[in-house]
Amino acid sequence: MPDQSIPAARTPGTVPGENEAASPQGISRRRLLGTAGTTGLVLGTAGAAVGYAAAPSEAAAPLTSLGTDRAMFHGKHQPGITEGLQARGHLVAFDLAAGAGRKEAAALLRRWSETARRLMAGEPSAHGDTDVARDAGPSSLTITFGFGHSFFARTGLEKQRPVALDPLPEFSSDQLDKNRSNGDLWVQIGANDALVAFHALRALQKDAGRAAKVRWQMNGFNRSPGATAHPMTARNLMGQIDGTRNPKPSEPDFDQRIFVPEKGEPAWMANGSYAVVRRIRMLLDDWEKLSVKAQEDVIGRRKSDGAALSGGTETTAMDLERTDAEGNLVVPINAHARITRPDQNGGAAMLRRPFSFHDGIDADGVPDAGLLFICWQADPLRGFVPVQRKLDRGDALSPFIRHESSGLFAVPGGAAEGEYVGQKLLEG
Repeated sequence: MPDQSIPAARTPGTVPGENEAASPQGISRRRLLGTAGTTGLVLGTAGAAVGYAAAPSEAAAPLTSLGTDRAMFHGKHQPGITEGLQARGHLVAFDLAAGAGRKEAAALLRRWSETARRLMAGEPSAHGDTDVARDAGPSSLTITFGFGHSFFARTGLEKQRPVALDPLPEFSSDQLDKNRSNGDLWVQIGANDALVAFHALRALQKDAGRAAKVRWQMNGFNRSPGATAHPMTARNLMGQIDGTRNPKPSEPDFDQRIFVPEKGEPAWMANGSYAVVRRIRMLLDDWEKLSVKAQEDVIGRRKSDGAALSGGTETTAMDLERTDAEGNLVVPINAHARITRPDQNGGAAMLRRPFSFHDGIDADGVPDAGLLFICWQADPLRGFVPVQRKLDRGDALSPFIRHESSGLFAVPGGAAEGEYVGQKLLEG
């Protein structure tokens, strides 16, 4: 779990005239939102798209700011990469059905893209909507699609498979379940409302029809927006502030590190990214036996505020050479935060955007909990792989975690208006 922070800001947009658009029941979005100005509701720049208009006899009430937040489906990049962490998430991998090929895959991505566009705007799905999210707005819903290594052979597109999608090397800490790893297609769903997220998951599963079947599915969560007095870097289930040194969109080399160039290879991956997905179980019973001081030495940062053990605040640069009165390094040589620093890995960096998970208690009373690790980079061989190799050689955190599943997916750039995700690959 590299020591990099998640950017708090995202860049949502507002569709011109959207608030005036009539709902299927004939009520305008403006009427459904109610008198936001007189109630003090701040809609901000996130847009005010609302799902499912109220019946004419119902009194219109404004959604809260949480419900009105909207990410845009169409754009240069797919949603769900640079947006801030969401409270709920679902990860799901599909395998194409026997006999399904390129034609069926193209039809599926077309259906999925239209459903994603509608749901992210707070609208019901086009066919057989379940009404699960009827009362909610978009709630920062994002839906992201990717292709696994096996997808290209299944669709006869081997020549279009990126070199960057070659299988990840094996690591000594891996205890991978093959049934919960990889897959032809990958979908990431995130939202700030649990029902909105589940609604999207169910809609996309129904859209798959006979073209694809679920290979594995995982559920995650993060702290809800507004739960802290001020925005802050997330904490993980170990209680540590997790993600202090994440690359930020404001940095001049951010796009170079995270996204495939406009003229990159293959051409269909322009403005896309590669997602490494890992289910990392945290051995919490063992971790919680450590003193706070011992936990801080494992990580290399203070548990209270995320500051480096060398001093300062969370954002103060770590002093790797500082020693204590006895001449010992203040940040231990095998501390997780030291090992994962980009300057200790040839500049390797990735954008981490994880979810925590808890899937119950084992028969022996041990929680099945940890991190759904998701990281984004322009090339995993220059992002995830060198950092994980370094961790494999002596990270102090390794005895307290276990990598149980893994996947690598090519996530193409965003779809333009009138296009679907992956169209350049499937129809090029």
